[in-house]
Amino acid sequence: MGDREAEHTVPQTELEQIASKISDLNKWREIFSFHGLEISNTTHQRGQGSAGDGAPGAGEPAGPRPSHPPCAVPRPLLVPPDTGGQPISLEMAMSLRKLLFGNVFHVFTCEWTKAYFRFREPYSDLAYALEAGKGGTRTILMAVQAHIIKYLLFVRNTEYTHLERLCGISRQEQGEALAAALADTLWAAGGGGRAVVCLVTAAVHVMPSRDYTTDNFTERIQLFEFSEKAATLEFIFDHINCFKGEGSHGVILFLYSLIFSRTLARVQEDLDCAATPLLKFSFGNITCTQVCPRLRTPRLPVWLCGISGRHSVLFGTDSLLLSDWKRERVFHLYFYNGQQEQTTTAHLTIDTHSHHWEEDQSEDPSGPEKRRPSVEMAIRTKWAGATVSWNGTDPFF
Repeated sequence: MGDREAEHTVPQTELEQIASKISDLNKWREIFSFHGLEISNTTHQRGQGSAGDGAPGAGEPAGPRPSHPPCAVPRPLLVPPDTGGQPISLEMAMSLRKLLFGNVFHVFTCEWTKAYFRFREPYSDLAYALEAGKGGTRTILMAVQAHIIKYLLFVRNTEYTHLERLCGISRQEQGEALAAALADTLWAAGGGGRAVVCLVTAAVHVMPSRDYTTDNFTERIQLFEFSEKAATLEFIFDHINCFKGEGSHGVILFLYSLIFSRTLARVQEDLDCAATPLLKFSFGNITCTQVCPRLRTPRLPVWLCGISGRHSVLFGTDSLLLSDWKRERVFHLYFYNGQQEQTTTAHLTIDTHSHHWEEDQSEDPSGPEKRRPSVEMAIRTKWAGATVSWNGTDPFF
């Protein structure tokens, strides 16, 4: 009997050890997940049908799958579960997906999920500037860029407003400018009475179903609503890495915040058509279809421009430029297109009283030698007949 008991005791001990190790592994997995990390185990991830990688797992129902290829996207930065706010519901997630894509099965491409608010190096010629690239996220990034420039030049307490002030900012000031730009935009979207900030938490609030395709971060969204602009700014600054950190999904979070601040119903009204989604697919890219046109004469000289199908920012440093006609005789503007290839801010001198740029009527204006940079033509939609000098910089066509 003693030998038989020993034979049964040994396997039981081994099972207990195995169970203990599994328990420890699960604890570490929870800790890693909470801090935005991930235990590398490709086979396990594919077996579970994680978003963006592998075939659907046993726990995920079959259904339409995203048409774009999978990609390696860093895990999202997570906020602690006790931060507060309201968890996203399945109904909200489905309504959001329909508004964005027109259906509940499309998900964001790699370009969008990787996008965040990334500044150039502090204390450099482009310390104020965001990297915008060439994809569909460019529209949002450059719209925020315009607000960043407005804040740095005309809103924050500074003794001087000139280009050098934009170049001499620190990483801390970059974060402050981004927080101010995001808060200002969300507050305006909410009509000046409310703002909603979306962040990603560790908890999953929306489970997979046949009626909704998960993307592994929308289902973790927590909504934080504010009734004061100062509180909105403070909260965003306290969580600024959730928008400007790698793996933060920062651009998507801001887009979600913008939509919920304005409300889903009002955004749909803005689109003027119930069947028109906010985003559209084009050759594998997702681009925005709702960019509000800006007046040619805003209160401050900062313009978000759509030039040759790409969004960029044109701005001046004189706050009185558009309120005093005498200042519009000869003045300076600056141009930033968001692309990594641009290493310095383009400096343009505008002369509205010299018309030597006009073509000789005897020459063919359509000839290649007469082609004018698109930036110049955009400027002349405001100041007809103006001469534009690039001051040694190669013109942007």
